[in-house]
Amino acid sequence: MPITRAYGQASQLGNTPAASNPVINGAFDIWQRGTSIAIASNGSASYTADRWFNARNATGQTVSRQATGDTTNLPNIQYCARVQRDSGSTNTTDIRICNPFETVNSIPLAGKTVTLSFYARSGANFSSTSSLLTGQLITGTGTDQNVLTAGYTGVAYPLSSTFTLTTTWQRFTLTGTIASTATELSLLFTYTPTGTAGAADFFEITGVQIDMGSVALPFRRAMNTLAGELAACQRYYWRQSCDATILEALYGIGMAYSTTNTVFPIKHPVTMRVAATSVDYSTLQLTDFVTSTAVTSITLSGAMNNPTNAAIVPVVASGLTQYRPYELRGANSASAYLGFSAEL
Repeated sequence: MPITRAYGQASQLGNTPAASNPVINGAFDIWQRGTSIAIASNGSASYTADRWFNARNATGQTVSRQATGDTTNLPNIQYCARVQRDSGSTNTTDIRICNPFETVNSIPLAGKTVTLSFYARSGANFSSTSSLLTGQLITGTGTDQNVLTAGYTGVAYPLSSTFTLTTTWQRFTLTGTIASTATELSLLFTYTPTGTAGAADFFEITGVQIDMGSVALPFRRAMNTLAGELAACQRYYWRQSCDATILEALYGIGMAYSTTNTVFPIKHPVTMRVAATSVDYSTLQLTDFVTSTAVTSITLSGAMNNPTNAAIVPVVASGLTQYRPYELRGANSASAYLGFSAEL
């Protein structure tokens, strides 16, 4: 069954919508883009853990996956996100991480009283004044906007508070009512650093959940299983990667239509939110089993792009034989990958 609506999908797995958690990847299990992602330049904005978006008008920040290392205060949650100002940084611009919902998953919450809950702790050098972390549920009245890049039409803040972190995991909760006119929603966690960053100027967060009503229920994943959570994430982004044991993974079989250009049909593992809007890749090659040639660029073919399938156009500098079949492979590198995005 294609993943078409993560919030409603839980009811097909045995839960009612009121009992499901609409926060996809709330336990930070899925990191298709890598488990440590740095903000590379001023004004950079990017997804880090799947469904979690980061934007900051400064460099000097890293988001990474960490083991929670706590079976007492964090039952049954293995991973968290560490949102960190890099050691030695003097930039004090707000550090933010956001989980944006698409409209189809936001509308079921409109007009409802909801409770946001999450687990968090600070690093030993957390520099936020009074060790405060701001947590917000933000709503809008537009369609499928990203609150950190384009902003929300009709923006409102029905849930917003500060929470005092310590170096021990705590569970925090916040209750409020979402307007009946809300059609989009985002979770946003923010802190404002001060001074010069020490080696542990970070907060860690996990177990993020939204419940209908005024009670925070025990944490559960949006899709109940890790396989389901991965499929829900792949609705927005999916990546196939090489690793240290498979350096030349096969990504597809296509054909050259000139001495430099090829076309490859790609079947998405799940139905994506919309037709893929971008493709990213690293360290790929084309081979006819006689000659292997490095890929210099890849673009999407607009004429053959829809939510279930895509066609890509890998380009090389020269040397292909027109109308010959080719394989798209990793170029003998553990860093090789091919990814497709339909993110907000």
